[in-house]
Amino acid sequence: MKINIHKLCYPLLMPILVGILFFGCDNGEETPGSVYKTLVWSDEFDGTTGDAPNPDFWAYDIGTGSGGWGNNELQYYTNRPQNISLDGRGNLVITAIKENFQGSGYTSARIKTKGLKEFRYGRIEARLKTPFSQGLWPAFWMLGADIDQVGWPQTGEIDIMELRGQQPRVVHGSIHGPGYSGGNAITESFELVDSRFDTEYHVFAVEWGPDNIDFFVDNRLYQRITPESLPTNAEWVFDKPFFILLNVAIGGNFVGAPSANSRFPQTMIVDYVRVYQ
Repeated sequence: MKINIHKLCYPLLMPILVGILFFGCDNGEETPGSVYKTLVWSDEFDGTTGDAPNPDFWAYDIGTGSGGWGNNELQYYTNRPQNISLDGRGNLVITAIKENFQGSGYTSARIKTKGLKEFRYGRIEARLKTPFSQGLWPAFWMLGADIDQVGWPQTGEIDIMELRGQQPRVVHGSIHGPGYSGGNAITESFELVDSRFDTEYHVFAVEWGPDNIDFFVDNRLYQRITPESLPTNAEWVFDKPFFILLNVAIGGNFVGAPSANSRFPQTMIVDYVRVYQ
């Protein structure tokens, strides 16, 4: 599904549509007000230019991981300020660089709240601006806190926002779990018409409860996933704590390799991450 956020319903139909969640405009629905109203944690990324992200909140993934983090990615993740730091204006900046480093042709960064801030249910949102170019793969996502014990995909994965850098108008929201992972993930897309995700900030969120995960862009609901959305006899594994990740990958199965026209460096700029329960 591609969502046209500027298409309007006809005014005469509006009385019929009041209170209907999915069967109105095909552009998603304005959320009428989340049930998750209490802010339980946030990072506003306030600090001095060049500061590292708050170590009480964020840890780093370093290196190339197993098999390019399982996706044949090309970058080496670092904790260097040139790859990840605050900009002094209330933002976190993750920078993807084309350079030779530790045997890789690119560097970038990936951080996670694993073991520091983990959450079960609520509204998880971030306001950010994505990078742009063939082969860039920015993401705001979550993994089950028991991943070291049960592995992936049994742990579960919630991709709040993923984007192919060569498609700057389209983001994807997905879940992965046992029997519905990788190319068989349950997923939907949201497309802008008159703008791009790399030129303006947008708010990406999920509202996650015991029996549903709802996906939003700028408070417009574009996908609801429930246990009934899963393949027959598949297990719903989204009833436990998860942690949050932010990263910019380069290359990999989802986006393909950068081209000769890909431009570097590229940045993902994150204004905030917030959790409401």
